[in-house]
Amino acid sequence: MPDPLGLIGSGGAAPLDPRRALAGGVAPDPAGPSFRDVLMKNLVEVNQLQQDASSAIEDLTAGKRTDLEGVMIAVEKADTAFRAVQAIRNKVIQAYEEIQQTRV
Repeated sequence: MPDPLGLIGSGGAAPLDPRRALAGGVAPDPAGPSFRDVLMKNLVEVNQLQQDASSAIEDLTAGKRTDLEGVMIAVEKADTAFRAVQAIRNKVIQAYEEIQQTRV
């Protein structure tokens, strides 16, 4: 089993690199997207789904659309995406509150 903290065979306690420890001993790709970028991309996608659902509802009520199933699917997609983003937000707030309560 590889040493995830890099302490075995180093001749003592080496300074820990949390990025290496979390990535299983491999440093994450610095060229990869940041958490902020991924979050903003997802927010844009959720917003687009919300707009598509609103447009589908308006088209259905105006008589421009007749497929109720398509409208229901668009609304459910938007709702599911919004609930997922809301769950992520709740977890981030929970983690922040837990960090706040940590005594130094």
